[in-house]
Amino acid sequence: MISRLLFLIALSGLSYPNAQVSDRARELHEEALVFDAHVHMINRQFYLGGDIGDRFPDGQVDLPRLREGGVDAFFFTLFVSEQYYPARYETKHTLRLIDLALMQIEKNSHVIELALTGSDIERISKKGKIAAVLDLEGGFDLDGDLGVLRALYRLGLRVVQLPAHNWANEFADSCCAPHKWGGLNQHGREVIGEMNRLGMIINVSHASDETLEQAIELSSDPIVATHHGLRSFNNIARVMPERLLKKLASKGGLIGFQIGHSFHSPRYHAWRTQQAGRPFWDTSRIGAKEAKMPIFEIDKMLAPRYPSVGPTPPEDVLMSVDEWLNVVDRATKLVGEDHVALGTDFDGGPTPPRGMRDIRDLSMITDAMLRRGYSEERIRKFLGANLLRVFSQVTEQ
Repeated sequence: MISRLLFLIALSGLSYPNAQVSDRARELHEEALVFDAHVHMINRQFYLGGDIGDRFPDGQVDLPRLREGGVDAFFFTLFVSEQYYPARYETKHTLRLIDLALMQIEKNSHVIELALTGSDIERISKKGKIAAVLDLEGGFDLDGDLGVLRALYRLGLRVVQLPAHNWANEFADSCCAPHKWGGLNQHGREVIGEMNRLGMIINVSHASDETLEQAIELSSDPIVATHHGLRSFNNIARVMPERLLKKLASKGGLIGFQIGHSFHSPRYHAWRTQQAGRPFWDTSRIGAKEAKMPIFEIDKMLAPRYPSVGPTPPEDVLMSVDEWLNVVDRATKLVGEDHVALGTDFDGGPTPPRGMRDIRDLSMITDAMLRRGYSEERIRKFLGANLLRVFSQVTEQ
């Protein structure tokens, strides 16, 4: 965990919105291992330049703000967006992102260190540094080439999304693209087997229900949905039905809860869809143009999207932190406190709850949990202990 001295230094001069965080919550948040299952970090630097150690006036994440948010470890998310798929640039872009991530981690080695196992996270945390686990969102290779997967593992990648975000790949159906395989095909089963053998976390966020269910059944390791929600709160394909949450938990898996509104609030989702003219997951317009573009032109096209933060709705559409916590509360009642986790998706497009600026304000969640009567043990599990347990189980075979 971040040392007490470093944490107090980070808190000095930090004002919490509307004084919503109690002293007890601040202390508990400081003492707990905070391990976030989904934080977008390197894409901003790739497209706009700068350093992860810089404090930015916009966006939701940088190393100084991770410190202030009490984050001890996180899945350092590298996002390969769909625009790279038509020309089959996805593997090349994955390599570019890993290259930059490793360089940035090395450059900021006084603050952050790469973690490959659960033991690494504990060791790094004891030194007062932040542990970074390389996490890929999007397709590493649309064909699911196992040689590519093994090469990426050797480079340090430890978490891989099974579907290709909101796009169809050649082995696993996405939630949000036309289904091709009825879940997983035979090669998809082989991808799961190889990830199990290597000791990689299988991330099923963005998977279709069939993909999710089959992955749970096939995997010998627990499955993680790193940034998710419940369909009982917002009936969209991107989030999880309660029957599959129960199945996920029965095999030791975890659901990480995204910090934004789209997964949890039908009202916000309707507002956002109306503003955009289509659902946030719709990639149907991507294809013919991108297939003819050089990769560097795609880079230029995507750069204006960063930093990636959600739109600001009218005040009456925003959820409070307590309303956001209702989703976590429901999942905990369904499957128990050992199968829920934090997976914010900061800088990946979420609009956080009312009063929460960015990752600095994570202790507002701790405070809301205390007000709801959660035990300190339950809060510690949600903030990071559950994810550390599963990550250790998978990576230290």
